[in-house]
Amino acid sequence: MESQLMFLDCPAYLDKQNLVRCGLPAEVRCRFIVRSTSGPLECAMIRCPAGHFFNGPIEFLSLESTARTAHRQGVAGPG
Repeated sequence: MESQLMFLDCPAYLDKQNLVRCGLPAEVRCRFIVRSTSGPLECAMIRCPAGHFFNGPIEFLSLESTARTAHRQGVAGPG
Protein backbone atom coordinates (compact mmCIF):
# COMPACT_ATOMS: atom_id res chain seq x y z
CA MET A 1 0.00 0.00 0.00
CA GLU A 2 1.40 3.36 -1.05
CA SER A 3 0.98 6.34 1.27
CA GLN A 4 0.96 9.85 -0.17
CA LEU A 5 1.13 13.09 1.83
CA MET A 6 -1.70 15.47 0.98
CA PHE A 7 -2.26 19.14 1.91
CA LEU A 8 -5.21 21.53 1.67
CA ASP A 9 -5.27 25.26 2.42
CA CYS A 10 -6.54 25.85 5.97
CA PRO A 11 -10.09 27.29 5.76
CA ALA A 12 -10.08 28.87 9.28
CA TYR A 13 -11.28 32.47 9.58
CA LEU A 14 -8.89 34.72 11.52
CA ASP A 15 -11.11 37.75 12.06
CA LYS A 16 -14.60 38.44 13.39
CA GLN A 17 -15.85 39.73 10.03
CA ASN A 18 -15.00 36.40 8.33
CA LEU A 19 -12.87 38.12 5.69
CA VAL A 20 -9.34 36.89 6.49
CA ARG A 21 -8.52 33.21 6.11
CA CYS A 22 -5.57 31.32 7.59
CA GLY A 23 -4.61 29.68 4.29
CA LEU A 24 -1.60 27.78 5.72
CA PRO A 25 -1.02 24.31 4.26
CA ALA A 26 -3.09 21.90 6.37
CA GLU A 27 -1.96 18.28 6.46
CA VAL A 28 -4.61 15.68 5.77
CA ARG A 29 -4.35 13.41 8.83
CA CYS A 30 -6.83 10.82 7.57
CA ARG A 31 -9.40 10.34 4.83
CA PHE A 32 -12.65 8.46 5.19
CA ILE A 33 -16.02 7.92 3.53
CA VAL A 34 -19.27 8.96 5.21
CA ARG A 35 -22.68 7.75 4.12
CA SER A 36 -25.30 10.39 3.34
CA THR A 37 -28.77 10.44 1.84
CA SER A 38 -27.30 11.69 -1.45
CA GLY A 39 -24.56 9.03 -1.53
CA PRO A 40 -21.09 8.57 -0.05
CA LEU A 41 -19.02 11.67 0.80
CA GLU A 42 -15.22 11.71 0.79
CA CYS A 43 -14.19 13.34 4.07
CA ALA A 44 -10.94 14.22 5.80
CA MET A 45 -9.46 15.32 9.10
CA ILE A 46 -6.98 18.18 8.58
CA ARG A 47 -4.64 20.22 10.80
CA CYS A 48 -2.57 23.30 9.97
CA PRO A 49 0.67 24.47 11.69
CA ALA A 50 -1.31 27.18 13.55
CA GLY A 51 -3.27 24.41 15.31
CA HIS A 52 -6.60 24.65 13.47
CA PHE A 53 -8.37 21.25 13.21
CA PHE A 54 -11.26 20.45 10.87
CA ASN A 55 -13.27 17.33 9.98
CA GLY A 56 -15.68 17.26 7.09
CA PRO A 57 -16.27 16.67 3.38
CA ILE A 58 -13.15 17.50 1.37
CA GLU A 59 -15.11 19.80 -0.95
CA PHE A 60 -15.96 22.03 2.04
CA LEU A 61 -12.43 22.01 3.46
CA SER A 62 -10.70 23.57 0.47
CA LEU A 63 -10.60 27.36 0.10
CA GLU A 64 -11.01 27.20 -3.67
CA SER A 65 -14.30 25.30 -3.63
CA THR A 66 -15.58 27.38 -0.68
CA ALA A 67 -14.94 30.60 -2.64
CA ARG A 68 -16.71 29.19 -5.68
CA THR A 69 -19.72 28.15 -3.57
CA ALA A 70 -19.92 31.60 -1.95
CA HIS A 71 -19.69 33.26 -5.38
CA ARG A 72 -22.51 31.10 -6.73
CA GLN A 73 -24.69 32.00 -3.74
CA GLY A 74 -24.10 35.73 -4.29
CA VAL A 75 -21.90 36.25 -1.25
CA ALA A 76 -19.42 39.06 -1.77
CA GLY A 77 -15.80 38.14 -1.20
CA PRO A 78 -12.97 40.37 -0.07
CA GLY A 79 -11.96 43.09 -2.51
